[in-house]
Amino acid sequence: MIRAGVATVDITPPAGLPLSGFAARTLPATGAHDPLTVRALVVNDTAMVVVDVIGLHGEMSARIRRRCALPEANVILSALHNHGGPVSMAGRLTVETDEAYLQRLEDACVEAIDQAVAARRPATLSVGLGSDPDIARNRRHPDGPVDRALPLLRVRDGNGNMIALMTGYACHPVVLGADNRLWTADYPHYVRRALEAACPGATALFVTGCVGDANTGHSAHASISLATNPDRSFAAAERIGEAIANAALEAPEQPLGGDVTALEAQVDLPFERRETETPAELATRWRDERKGADAAQVALLDAWIHWAETVALQPTEPLPARVSLLDWGGMPVIGLPGEIFAETALGLRAACGDRVAFIAGFAEDNPGYIPPSGEYAFGGYEVDEAHRYYGQPASFAPGCAEALASACAGLLNNMQSDKGGQRSRQEP
Repeated sequence: MIRAGVATVDITPPAGLPLSGFAARTLPATGAHDPLTVRALVVNDTAMVVVDVIGLHGEMSARIRRRCALPEANVILSALHNHGGPVSMAGRLTVETDEAYLQRLEDACVEAIDQAVAARRPATLSVGLGSDPDIARNRRHPDGPVDRALPLLRVRDGNGNMIALMTGYACHPVVLGADNRLWTADYPHYVRRALEAACPGATALFVTGCVGDANTGHSAHASISLATNPDRSFAAAERIGEAIANAALEAPEQPLGGDVTALEAQVDLPFERRETETPAELATRWRDERKGADAAQVALLDAWIHWAETVALQPTEPLPARVSLLDWGGMPVIGLPGEIFAETALGLRAACGDRVAFIAGFAEDNPGYIPPSGEYAFGGYEVDEAHRYYGQPASFAPGCAEALASACAGLLNNMQSDKGGQRSRQEP
């Protein structure tokens, strides 16, 4: 029998703390536009958790999984990756963390999981694919690949009342630009609001997919600006969020089975230095470029200079990364770390066959962009620059995305071959 529970815990910071998501934005938050939350959906003794922050550090995620009421291998912790949230990862994204807030964030994640565990009751699950909302665009290549899948999971109690809805989409939650100084979950806030309005009493979760090369159509460098833009406003976020929710609600319902399993694997991700100049040479050049630059560009260059003088000098030891898989009655829920590209997601969907699947990026850890090997020839922010902002000594080496996908494919094969009992750690 399936037993499911859901819980929401508020994590909205006070005004005055720094926001995370744009190097160009250096002023603190002035207030909240909408509440930031941790939302946990527990199915039997597994959980999918979404946190309204730009990323979670792997060390914090591991502590949360150890502290919560469930077996630590059975939990996927995924960040929403909204760019209107607080600094949430120590040592990353250039801004100093508030230690008191980080502890509050960690405690809230544990609390949400434990509350959802306590709220479990008999339930049924069904899933289907909504229509294509035609929102996401490949921001690196015109007509480049996009993961257009829009799954919707419906969870009902024994009386048929809706407990929870979970949808997911692969489009950067970055409708709002660097000029915004209000706490916000960006367009996913409006997705969740619309789903909950359609099903009163239910809690909605939004899972951010593999969005490393996908947003609503602007380049990554377009965010190095403090100018206002009507296409990057709360009105635009509301329009986009409601369109995605309406498309998701068109999903048909396929009943899911009663078996629930959890699997995980670890992959070591090596780094590769792509800069041809030494860190000292880079710092000198960036100081020269800083002269006469506008405020947004100065903020970016300051972050890069700091990187060249500190992080760039660190050794490039491989980063251990966790890949996780929940099998909810035949529906895969996949967790991948970092900013994954559409090509990787589409390959995993093909590996899932005709099964509707959720693929969560930013799961367990957000150490930066992890491009497929074919993208390195094109360079650009995601390949050549973002590691500085993420506080990594170098870019991830070609082959890292493929290694994560291979590990996940191994878990999917294990999911197919073993349908009985609860599974824990599995190395592909």
